[in-house]
Amino acid sequence: MTVRPLVHIGDPVLRAPASPVDAEEIASADLQTLITDLIDTMRAAGGAGIAAPQIGVSRQVAIAEVDDHTRARYPYKPPIPLTVLINPVLTVLDEGTETINEGCLSVPGLRGELPRATAVRVQWLDQDGVAHDETRRGVTAGTFQHECDHLAGIVFLDRVADTRTLTTWENYDRYHRAAFEERIAAYVARVGA
Repeated sequence: MTVRPLVHIGDPVLRAPASPVDAEEIASADLQTLITDLIDTMRAAGGAGIAAPQIGVSRQVAIAEVDDHTRARYPYKPPIPLTVLINPVLTVLDEGTETINEGCLSVPGLRGELPRATAVRVQWLDQDGVAHDETRRGVTAGTFQHECDHLAGIVFLDRVADTRTLTTWENYDRYHRAAFEERIAAYVARVGA
């Protein structure tokens, strides 16, 4: 198990578009190690996803996973099986958006509200080089958008429309969590994952 240090906001690697991975490179020991390290780092930090730039590697590789351990921190997130996204392409499928309260491992201790598309198409290669083409909806669509943003040099703060919604984790827990989780549970029930 290798947990790598997280890169925090202000590091230029978070603002640079990540380089694509050549299909022939996917089976290489270096790329497979990067994938394993991303998984280990995400799980150790309690995240629902992580992208390679967040550990200082400017490559188009991201991970998403919501399991029972993750849901202790994010009880409103539907399960996402471990998903390795290499060179993901995300397409918004409709005009619908929902305001999500997000945080980020690279912006420790801070959360804010931002709009996320309610339905997206995601195309990617997995850790074995197998192509995937799937539609993601609801909060799960938001998770995929968040990780794909990292690969384009975007952090969630860039999408926060009203900076007055920014809050520390402590104040999110104290003043905002209950209302957000109630609202987002209704959203999940309405649109699915």
